[in-house]
Amino acid sequence: MFWQQIDSFIPANSPLAPTDQSHHLVFVGDRLLAPADAPHWRPLHQEEWRWLDVDRKATHYLGTLDGHPCYAEDVEGPAPSGYNSIDLRSLLGLANADLFAAAGRGWQIVQWHRDHQFCSRCGQPAADHHSDRAKQCASCGLIAYPRLSPCIIVLVHRGEELLLARSPQFPAGMFSTLAGFIEPGESAEQALAREVKEEVGIEIAQPRYVSSQSWPFPNNLMLGFHAEYASGEVRPDGVEIIEADWFRANALPKVPGTVSISGWLIQSYLASLQAS
Repeated sequence: MFWQQIDSFIPANSPLAPTDQSHHLVFVGDRLLAPADAPHWRPLHQEEWRWLDVDRKATHYLGTLDGHPCYAEDVEGPAPSGYNSIDLRSLLGLANADLFAAAGRGWQIVQWHRDHQFCSRCGQPAADHHSDRAKQCASCGLIAYPRLSPCIIVLVHRGEELLLARSPQFPAGMFSTLAGFIEPGESAEQALAREVKEEVGIEIAQPRYVSSQSWPFPNNLMLGFHAEYASGEVRPDGVEIIEADWFRANALPKVPGTVSISGWLIQSYLASLQAS
């Protein structure tokens, strides 16, 4: 499988010139292009991109994928003959973490470029900043950087029990960890305590930061935590969470894979239980 050959993605802003080994993530609308005869999704190689018959709108340098330049390409029109397109969320089951990170970065930058052609303050045209990944208004000088929305995501545990929940948007039978946006003026820890209380009605203790992940739905930075149960009864809010419960470590429901930080938080806690 192609994605198993991808070992590293290193984000960068200073563009490198294409080489014969360059990778191209081609976005048609909000979908990724791939050769129809490929057994699994993969980026396009340099020669494939060179001869691709599409209406090319913009190219964005992303960094290096396995040491080779990687670009996001924004194109218009239907997928050309011999190519299919897939939804970005589908990559969660088709890509490893590095390839998903490259595609997620590409999609966020493509979206930002499309949405910031004009100044949000005065409405005049905006142009690429001379040195930063940013747009600058030619009239009033306002600078717009790619947007990031910081969020918390947390696995609450009670010994060998894990608190997992279902959103109305989840596939049937899928449970995951709790998550929510950090509001202005909050620390990550304050947002964590508030979101857990609002969504399932319990108090938590001893939040411990574990890891983070860029999450391109649409532009989130997920800050991952483990936290201990402190008090209260689980009561889903019925809006953001429609079902929540405690599950023993040896009897978990269907949960996300480890390409997503929610799955990684679950698996890392299970590993800590086995090690103790």
